[in-house]
Amino acid sequence: MWNSERSQSNGGGGSGSGAKTLGMTSAISTAEPKPEDFQKTKELEKSLEPYNVFEAEEELNHRMEILAKLNTLVKQWVRDVSVAKNMPEAMAEKLGGKIYTFGSYRLGVHHKGADIDALCVAPRNIERADYFGSFFELLKQQPEVTECRAVEEAFVPVIKMNFDGIEIDLLFARLALKEIPDNFDLRDDMLLKNLDQKSVRSLNGCRVTDEILRLVPKIDNFRLALRTIKLWAKRHGIYSNSLGYFGGVSWAMLVARTCQLYPNAVAATLVHKFFLVFSRWKWPQPVLLKQPDNVNLGFQVWDPRVNVQDRFHLMPIITPAYPQQNSTFNVSSSTRKVMLMEFNRGMQITDDIMMGKQVWEKLFEAPSFFYRYRHFIVLLVSSSNADDHLEWCGLVESKIRYLIQNLERNQHINLAHVNPKCYEQHEQNSGTTLSGADGKPTAFCSLWFIGLEFERSENLNVDLTESIQNFTDSVHKHAVHIKLLKDGMKIEARHVRRKQLAQYLDPNLLKRERKISDSYTQSSSSATVGGGNSSNASSPADAASRKRKSSDFTSTTPTSSPAPAAATPGSNGSANKKRRNDSPLAPRTVRKATLITHLQVPRRKMHRPVAPMP
Repeated sequence: MWNSERSQSNGGGGSGSGAKTLGMTSAISTAEPKPEDFQKTKELEKSLEPYNVFEAEEELNHRMEILAKLNTLVKQWVRDVSVAKNMPEAMAEKLGGKIYTFGSYRLGVHHKGADIDALCVAPRNIERADYFGSFFELLKQQPEVTECRAVEEAFVPVIKMNFDGIEIDLLFARLALKEIPDNFDLRDDMLLKNLDQKSVRSLNGCRVTDEILRLVPKIDNFRLALRTIKLWAKRHGIYSNSLGYFGGVSWAMLVARTCQLYPNAVAATLVHKFFLVFSRWKWPQPVLLKQPDNVNLGFQVWDPRVNVQDRFHLMPIITPAYPQQNSTFNVSSSTRKVMLMEFNRGMQITDDIMMGKQVWEKLFEAPSFFYRYRHFIVLLVSSSNADDHLEWCGLVESKIRYLIQNLERNQHINLAHVNPKCYEQHEQNSGTTLSGADGKPTAFCSLWFIGLEFERSENLNVDLTESIQNFTDSVHKHAVHIKLLKDGMKIEARHVRRKQLAQYLDPNLLKRERKISDSYTQSSSSATVGGGNSSNASSPADAASRKRKSSDFTSTTPTSSPAPAAATPGSNGSANKKRRNDSPLAPRTVRKATLITHLQVPRRKMHRPVAPMP
């Protein structure tokens, strides 16, 4: 399995028997760029400017000043805590402590206004309790710091803050070292010996980022190509690790692998080859940037030969630093289909761009989400104040992927496509928001939308009660467990037809989507979902373009059967069907969630078998 990349030969152009090996395999092509490649790269760079992906020199200097202040603050805190623990002042002055950066800022691809991912490294005499205690209090006392909050119960514990206008996520790691000098390098694997899991996970971000930069042949070409791919992924709604798409580090590793396969290519060529390689990639074969290190410090690494759960990962991309992990373990069957469709569409567009038939701006055109589907689940999340709402939305977003997995287990659902964008309740639609205990609309309400594609069947009832209830139970149980649930926090799931979206969204947004839906749907319908075993899967755009009979929805309580008249209003005839389509769904609430129960859609005579979920 570790050598599975050696059989991958995606793309064109041979590299010859003496090609330099970068990563797991030799390069596909070492050809030098042509004049037209440089011209395309200039055009690409110019097309990125309207999207604020480049930061001005003044803003970059501001970030460096903030990090310097934070680094000084860490050294001061380490010294003060050590003195308070009866360490001599002269010795405490030498202990050090340092701030490291990782993520997009460390890679050099952060955009204007982006946050900074950082890590606070402290010597062995500093405890994690000190970090979330005295250091947290010290940060709150700083005049430049606002919105400071600690998330100590997270999988990777973090302090989030706004430091002089810049959002910072600050992790903590305690090393088994007496001192932390200013020139300390975190890449040594033996640093992890005897560390706790939380420190190892915190260190992993910096170690992976540094290793990616080390494994890329030409940094400048890599950075411009990565800026392009990140913008494309965000514009096309496939950038979110928590929701089951790829996150920043995953996109960085895919671009880095492309650079290894085409080491001399300029950015425009790399973007084109990126789509060529990964639209043809034989998932679930893993993407690796190098042969995994042979280190045995007792930490679990990604290895499907040993770990049974690793065999069910759909699109594994393996981090290059020990302990190696799959950065895309959240990917589900639905998010995989959506991303593969976008890879294929990106391949078609970049083909046209390189042949001079299209311009780069075409690649960044956002598709229409709300005109791809006829049916949606809308999640309404509300709170009574801003601070509670920030925490509540964060928890709900981290759990949405479990709802997607529950929906995918329903044999009649082909696709559950979650839109990663969180929408705020539009002021014109306050009537559809959740109400507080006093009966008045809650002050803060956010929405997520999930587009549903059903199999084509006739008069088939689809019961989604269990899927919704399992999701709401999971959210509430976790909120209670971490003591986050407060008065005013509510979550509700509703079925919404496309024609009802105006009750929840800004009408201007829907008008803009309507304008681009026809042309985008037509071009997307011709793209087939490639890679792995998904060649026969239909794309979300195909679902929007198909001609179907309208669907009927009826609602029942989970504990009783509906009366026949309520379950199927109207026996037959076009008049009755028209009347049923225009009637709104009457929701019933269980555990603060509106349950979607029965769906009726056109049926074929034969049902295709449904593969069991792993």
